[in-house]
Amino acid sequence: MKILFLDQSGKPGGAELCLMDIAKPYGDNALVGLFADGDFKNLLQQQQIPVEVLATQSIQVRKQSSLLQALGSVGQLTPLINKVIQRARKYDLIYANTQKALVVGAIASFFARRPLVYHLHDILSSEHFSKTNLRVAVTLANRFASLVIANSQASKKAFLQAGGQPELIEVVYNGFEPKKYQTSEEDIRQLQQELGFKDKFVVGHFSRLAPWKGQHILISAIAKSPPQVTAILVGDALFGEQDYVQELHQQVAELGLENRVRFLGFRSDIPQLMSACNLVAHTSTAPEPFGRVIVEAMLCGTPVVAAKAGGAIELVEPGINGFLVTPGEPQELTEIINICLQETEKTVTMANHARTTASQNFDVTTINQQISQLLKTVDLLHKS
Repeated sequence: MKILFLDQSGKPGGAELCLMDIAKPYGDNALVGLFADGDFKNLLQQQQIPVEVLATQSIQVRKQSSLLQALGSVGQLTPLINKVIQRARKYDLIYANTQKALVVGAIASFFARRPLVYHLHDILSSEHFSKTNLRVAVTLANRFASLVIANSQASKKAFLQAGGQPELIEVVYNGFEPKKYQTSEEDIRQLQQELGFKDKFVVGHFSRLAPWKGQHILISAIAKSPPQVTAILVGDALFGEQDYVQELHQQVAELGLENRVRFLGFRSDIPQLMSACNLVAHTSTAPEPFGRVIVEAMLCGTPVVAAKAGGAIELVEPGINGFLVTPGEPQELTEIINICLQETEKTVTMANHARTTASQNFDVTTINQQISQLLKTVDLLHKS
């Protein structure tokens, strides 16, 4: 089976990393069509995954765009849609990995007469999207998609609540390669030494810097924690959220935490950094569709605390494989940090259990088999 994958981003976020894992086994029978150039294209090329940048300018519609703004982008999309239609005719199936990819892929599937699969990596709610974009996504999925793959029960529930057809949707969690998250004790010690982690209790936050990702919550929690507790913020602003980055730096300065909070920017050594931390914190203030960093921390054998909402609730069993806290509550986060400081044996046991179960439940080979089977069913139904 030949598959045309579509993704709107040139930057490697969680949805893009998931797409890379899904496309890789198809080799030359896949083409990833991107609507923007960037580091994601380079990552795909490194994995020998065929890739082509299909758009010459960025699509201006945002998650909170109005109907007028959405309509204004239609003319801009026409050359891209035509290009996708031409490519799609050489493939058996169109796989839309993002919402803008769904818009383009839906129209292309109609004209190219190819089945459409939509991989839903978002919680389709008013917290994340404008009413217009919600209506567009659900209407196009209902009308044109043969299958919607949701990355969690939380994403599925939001899709159904927004008017999505229940017979279309299947839940398949993100897959991971457990081996990628194995770091030797020697490498961990070396990294801890390089970063000056000696005698520190390090809380890691791994995400783009954005208000809803809640880095400010962690900084507030650090201010109330014992002096040996420090934080590393790994990631940077992606979508014009530079003002928030300034606010974070200002918050650190006002609380006198310059020596206890470090901004590391984007890094490629995420498994090694997670392994070097004493705790990984997920602090999103709005429900997360899945929560890749939660599973990644588990695979590294590092204790994890997550905001109790969205997909995180499906990943974390409190007291069994991690901790859950109320979103937006720094005091609760401080309490968990103190528990991890004081009850190290219990916390290590919990993290080891998390690593074992995460390796079993989210192995990319098993996940890819699930997706492959679903795609074969779609292909067969289309050809019958």
